[in-house]
Amino acid sequence: MKRRAQQNSAVHFRKTASTVTLCTALALAACSSSDGKKDEASDESPSVSQGPTSSAPADPEETAKKEAIAAYEAYWQAMEKLYADPTGKSVRLNQYAASAALKNAEADAKRTHDRGRIVTGSVTLTDQNVTKVDASGRVPYATVSSCLDISKWQKVDAKTKEPVSLPDNRLTKYEILSTVEKYPQGWRITSDVPQGKSC
Repeated sequence: MKRRAQQNSAVHFRKTASTVTLCTALALAACSSSDGKKDEASDESPSVSQGPTSSAPADPEETAKKEAIAAYEAYWQAMEKLYADPTGKSVRLNQYAASAALKNAEADAKRTHDRGRIVTGSVTLTDQNVTKVDASGRVPYATVSSCLDISKWQKVDAKTKEPVSLPDNRLTKYEILSTVEKYPQGWRITSDVPQGKSC
């Protein structure tokens, strides 16, 4: 006499989420994936349930580091839009920068546009590293060191789109040191200083 197998089996799946930064706003997108294929060797459909998960509280400093780098990347994406628009109205840079960084960037973009020029293309950030972080102060902040590559960021005439002649010896890939502070509205770049060294 055949014995019938018990059908009370449960398989628990854990979903993993990976945080992706970039592009055009200060937002983090989580992408999750799961294998939805049915086991063809069995007629039984396993039940799927979410068991209670216990996780340690997130480290405030590690969270601050990730958020600061994400804010810095979004800032440069906004800078690309600002310089590419001759009206300077396509982006509100104060959503990404404040203090000296905001003042200097807006003033430089205005000078560029007043001369009938725009900057097209894109910048590339590499070797981003948080060298200092304070997540518990009155104004949380992080210092971010990175390599800024502007070799594909081309200054052109706004009307003709012809490239503007620039010095041959100018640095197009250099170290830059930035301060990112957390305001009530979110993280803002407050200083962005080229170090005068290639990277």
